[in-house]
Amino acid sequence: MTGGLKDGETDESFLHSQFIRKQGNIYKPNNKEMDNDSMSGMKTMQDVHTKEIDLVNRDPKYLNDDVVKVEFEDVIAEPPGTYSFDGVWKASFTTFTVTKYWCYRLLTALVGIPLALVWGIFFAILSFIHIWAVVPCIKSYLIEIHCVSRVYSICIHTFCDPLFEAMGKCFSSVRISTTKGV
Repeated sequence: MTGGLKDGETDESFLHSQFIRKQGNIYKPNNKEMDNDSMSGMKTMQDVHTKEIDLVNRDPKYLNDDVVKVEFEDVIAEPPGTYSFDGVWKASFTTFTVTKYWCYRLLTALVGIPLALVWGIFFAILSFIHIWAVVPCIKSYLIEIHCVSRVYSICIHTFCDPLFEAMGKCFSSVRISTTKGV
């Protein structure tokens, strides 16, 4: 495979090459101004499997913004006049918070990776079915329905148009007048 390589190029450079054309914009190959803009910005396609993961903001699209924000005050509240001891209240708060924190961490450590595997397989199958079955079926249906719609249109123009045209001529001489009676 090294027979077609130029001096200084390796097989690895083709695997990770940049997706920038040197001839200019793909849609306007002779536009050198577009070529200079694209080369100065160095816009390249990134591989989605090796992108950086944000460890600070783990919900950048706010999927769980209103769903699972459960705090101690949302679950346990004492109305005025029925307060427990301050020490019990503080210990309850600490126990609830720490238990929720560590149980979540333990569950994610034990079940998170297997569930990520299951969801990855599920969405891979869903993508596969959509790409290789659903879209082709819809395209096939649209092609077939186009033929049926042409036949249907011919039938409507052949049978219904003359009928409605005749009915229109028959009723065109009908005159309706309204009078107000007192």
